[in-house]
Amino acid sequence: MGILTKPKNFLNEVRSELSKVSWSTRKELLASTVLVISVTGILTIFIGIVDLVLSRFLSAVFK
Repeated sequence: MGILTKPKNFLNEVRSELSKVSWSTRKELLASTVLVISVTGILTIFIGIVDLVLSRFLSAVFK
């Protein structure tokens, strides 16, 4: 195997494997993106509220 045949074989194998992948449709991708952004926003709000409550509780305890 020469120095140029290894990269060529690798790229051929990559192309072969990528043809086996089940790619998402645009509609599925957009739905997943909206879901991820929504869940991230909800978790951000939840963690912010928990942080606020705990910080006020701890500041009252340690005053």
